[in-house]
Amino acid sequence: MGAVEELSKEAITEPREQGIPLIPGAEQTVIIDEPEARGSWIRRVPVLRMFAAPEIEQAQVVESGEWPPYAEQGTRLRFNERRAKNGFYAPAFQGAPTTTRQAEILNTALIAAPTGVEGVAAGRDVLSQTAISKDPFTDYNSTPRRITSTNVLVVGDVGAGKSAYTKTVYVIRPLILRHRRAVVFDKKNEKGEGEYSPIVREFGGDHIKFAMDGSGVIFNIMDPAISGVNDDGLNNQLVYLNTIPALIREGKGPDEWERKALRLAYRSMMRNFEGSRTPTTADLHDLLGVIDRNDATLADMSPATLERLHESGISMRFCFNELLETYGSIFDGETSKKVRLNKTLTSFDISQLPDTGPAIPMVMGLANLWLLGTVRRPEYRGIRTNVINEEAGHILGGPLAVQQRSNIKLSRGLGLSNIYNIHKGATDVPAGSPGMAVIEEAQTVHIFRQDKPEAAQWCVRTFGLNPESANDIMVLRNGHHLLKSGADAPEVEIEHVRSAWEVDMTDTDSALRETDSAYADVA
Repeated sequence: MGAVEELSKEAITEPREQGIPLIPGAEQTVIIDEPEARGSWIRRVPVLRMFAAPEIEQAQVVESGEWPPYAEQGTRLRFNERRAKNGFYAPAFQGAPTTTRQAEILNTALIAAPTGVEGVAAGRDVLSQTAISKDPFTDYNSTPRRITSTNVLVVGDVGAGKSAYTKTVYVIRPLILRHRRAVVFDKKNEKGEGEYSPIVREFGGDHIKFAMDGSGVIFNIMDPAISGVNDDGLNNQLVYLNTIPALIREGKGPDEWERKALRLAYRSMMRNFEGSRTPTTADLHDLLGVIDRNDATLADMSPATLERLHESGISMRFCFNELLETYGSIFDGETSKKVRLNKTLTSFDISQLPDTGPAIPMVMGLANLWLLGTVRRPEYRGIRTNVINEEAGHILGGPLAVQQRSNIKLSRGLGLSNIYNIHKGATDVPAGSPGMAVIEEAQTVHIFRQDKPEAAQWCVRTFGLNPESANDIMVLRNGHHLLKSGADAPEVEIEHVRSAWEVDMTDTDSALRETDSAYADVA
């Protein structure tokens, strides 16, 4: 630290006016004893004293090397000596060069929270560090309306944090609100049960478990919750029955003769059991291929036509026979009493079903139909329901996508929000398929990390993102994602923030905590 040099007023006046540093060394400071300026009259005026120059203790040395703004060396001071003597003695700072793009950060309107404060707390905007609120029902009912569809898509690689986000924002937090409910299709196996099981127990919900060994529940395809509500229910049930052969025969759906035979058997079954017990899949099986001579619709058909209908019905019987023999523990019999919608949280635990074969898509498709039929009843109306479809590729990537696309049109009227979780849209859902139409209709999209360039580019093309966002998607941290809400809104990066309790309830991947402690430990 250099010695403090005291200069006379005459010695320093000219250099200051020219903006020349008083002392060439960075470690030296100049203390000016100007009693007239420091004791100026302006300090005695209450309103004007705020304009007076700050007082500096004589012989003050800034040990840290940091200079006060009014004493910093090299700063151009005011040129008017008279105003300086009267107390208006302050630096006239020169602005630093910048660009319009860099200066956007100074406009708070551009970095304000991208969402409103209404809805469910969903994380923190990385740019503005403001809280993000997101809820499909709130956005739909807002004025002006932010979205026109309550469907939600969550896409991302394994371990990126999408399941933890879904559990927190679309299950746990909404359930503390009035008139809210969540229904979950729980696919991931965690110690012999679905990963949502701890949350279900915490909220005292209904845990509906399916298993191949007979330890789970039975789900009747002919359940009256689907067929007994109105004509739409009957049509939905027929559409679902037509998908079973496609699932059994690995994509080969029934032809027009087989569909007619299936429809004839279904109508005969409904007539036979009218006013009696609920028919089952086995009852339909027994009527496939049986030609009812009393059916007026068959009166003018030739013997050859009736024979072909009989053969087509037998072909359908083989399919349903395979269904009953292989998956009878799930579909053979009346629906178990445990299958109900009486709690705020209901979990369809399909984690113990085989990944291959028709069991998972059949249960998911049938449960969706059962849910639609159930919420139509007067006692179930008035409650907004989040329907979580984990591993949604099972229904969006196969024959059930047609049924799913048709039924989501009823979601708004029934107070449903369908949340679909997929890994990679390009591989999970074929381009141009009905499932792809379901994805494109979603107006709330959460995009977590996609390691592969083609997967990131698929997100950019499908959801109309900024082309530069593809690189951002590939390097997103765990617990971070891009939120796209509405057709015209730009995407924003969101950091998911959870409490310690939420971390314990939602985190089934220990690597998520270990590799990103800042994300896991924020309360």
